[in-house]
Amino acid sequence: MSIRSKYQCLVASNRKLAKQIWGDVLDPLQMRSLSEITRFFGFSIAMRDILLLEGGWYVTHAGLIRLAKRRYCAGIDVETIREFCDPIAARWSFKATVYKSTGSTGFVGHGDANPSNVSSLVRGSEMRIAETRAVNRALRKAYGIGLCSVEELGSFSAPPKPLAATPHSIDHRGSNGSGDGQPRLRDQLCLLIRQHNLNPTLVKAYAADFCGTQNLKEASRDLVESFVTQLAASAKKDRDALVCKLNSYAQSVEAKP
Repeated sequence: MSIRSKYQCLVASNRKLAKQIWGDVLDPLQMRSLSEITRFFGFSIAMRDILLLEGGWYVTHAGLIRLAKRRYCAGIDVETIREFCDPIAARWSFKATVYKSTGSTGFVGHGDANPSNVSSLVRGSEMRIAETRAVNRALRKAYGIGLCSVEELGSFSAPPKPLAATPHSIDHRGSNGSGDGQPRLRDQLCLLIRQHNLNPTLVKAYAADFCGTQNLKEASRDLVESFVTQLAASAKKDRDALVCKLNSYAQSVEAKP
């Protein structure tokens, strides 16, 4: 199959999947944008390279990294900007440089994060978020991507609330949890469920379907993180529509032994 044919198949696949996931909110312009984005960059909805949030397309960190790999990126250097960092205040700033080929001029991007510009769901992960934002901006510059990345967005959630401990958390180091002191994705998901009074069983079924796995424990951290972001945005924009979406999974949940 030629490269052109592969991209045509990907366009068709993305359009079909977009209608299945966001069919009730998609308009012709968004579908046309999706087709063009797919042709130019080869992003895949199935791989969670791009997401539709609040009416616009956003690229994910995973999508940018995969694009860099396809384009044979030579390397990425990341360093802190010490004068703008304050660990006690959880304020971090990074500089990332992307080298598209050996010996090429680097493309520089900066990223910062502090408690005021990150979601309350990921409070405590400001250093990691700042680094990711810097890398994302550098990659977007290097490959001419006009889309903003999901990780560069501020808070989608309600006003900050303390993360409650989950006594029976089933997170595991190396899966979709965190073993380095950062907030666990399961804790973030539980907080979202409590904040918006959602059905936990249906949310888990939706998450597994979103991540393309039999159950949530099998999904990678990147996929679960994308799901949490998507769920937070949907709950804020239209909780009733989200509840209807969750209710569509009721029959599949009841059918399981």
